[in-house]
Amino acid sequence: MTQTLSKTNRSAYSEGHLELRPHASLRIPSIDVLRAVVMLLMILVNDLSSVSNLPKWIGHAEVTESRLGFADTIFPAFLFIAGLSIPLAINGKIKQGKTSLSIALYILGRSLALIIMGFFHVNAETYNDASGLPKATWIFLVTSAFFLIWLQYPKGFTKGKIFILRLVGVLLLLGMAYVYKGENKGQLGGMQPSWWGILGIIGWAYLVTSFLFLVSRKYVIAQAFLLLAFCTINLLTHLNLVPFSIPIVNDASSIALMLFGTCTVTLYATQRSNIVIYLPLAALLLIALGMLLSPITGGISKINSTPAWVFICAGISGLTFYSFIILIDRKNKANWFNLIKPAGTSTLTCYLIPYFLYSGFELLHFWYPGFLNSGLLGILRSLGVSFLIILFVGYIEKKELILKV
Repeated sequence: MTQTLSKTNRSAYSEGHLELRPHASLRIPSIDVLRAVVMLLMILVNDLSSVSNLPKWIGHAEVTESRLGFADTIFPAFLFIAGLSIPLAINGKIKQGKTSLSIALYILGRSLALIIMGFFHVNAETYNDASGLPKATWIFLVTSAFFLIWLQYPKGFTKGKIFILRLVGVLLLLGMAYVYKGENKGQLGGMQPSWWGILGIIGWAYLVTSFLFLVSRKYVIAQAFLLLAFCTINLLTHLNLVPFSIPIVNDASSIALMLFGTCTVTLYATQRSNIVIYLPLAALLLIALGMLLSPITGGISKINSTPAWVFICAGISGLTFYSFIILIDRKNKANWFNLIKPAGTSTLTCYLIPYFLYSGFELLHFWYPGFLNSGLLGILRSLGVSFLIILFVGYIEKKELILKV
């Protein structure tokens, strides 16, 4: 049974260090709703990339610009939400009696799945039809393999049938890797890592952040120190004071954003009565800090993952979470968001379904009429598509056909 934070469990964590108590809560409703809203917006901004004549503030800023477009705030918000969820997931497993080794294997498994998905999808960007398959077919088959491997199969499926289907998925994925030919600097070659893709970045950040929380979960001060350390790495990198690349960590922007989430949920757990003061104040200070750092650290840029972008987006995400705490946890208005609830419970499935949609469109040589690809009508089209995707995921969720990593 899903447990939620209640008034009787306000002190689930002890002051000074985190410690799961026998009746500590495992879910915070505001996080689930916020995750659903951000996934809706992620689907929306991705679909809007095919719409012309949009207001400049909606899209991503260009690499040479120092500004924050609405689309530039969505991915960091998702990293922040992933950070909010990590302490609850790990503490939940500890409550179930799981050992540190089993939790570590769980973290590795989830991270590897996301990294593999990101690796394949990012290679689609340089795909060349010399591979022998149309690009859309390759993407469709790769995404199908993801579902075969990581689908949470319905209870009626036998272990033998599940094993065979997952084996087919693995073989299909290996086959797509074998036939792949991508263009790099004018040369055709096999698959190779570049920026890992959205899912890959989440996977690497989740790997680092989860292990950091696992070893520091009892100590709030240690978590704050780790957040400071990774923010410092990001800052020094963009001040050109780190003359080398740190493997996995890189400029630490994604890890820092995720750590902001873990520290925020710790603040929520330990300072519930004062959250209305501490959280918005901390968020506003982060936004102010980002603005101050902007002129000396490369401006505000998602593409360059500058410190200003990290701090400002962390602040915006914190303020948004605060508003959802008030609306969902205190005023109990979660039912307002029931329509998009599947985006918060089957988030990965929602993210991947558009890959089937767009590759299917390409294979069928179909696209929307011109008047739905521009301006206000284009925005309404994208919004409608986003809701339809979530409603479809809600339907297959009821049929127990969702991804689980």
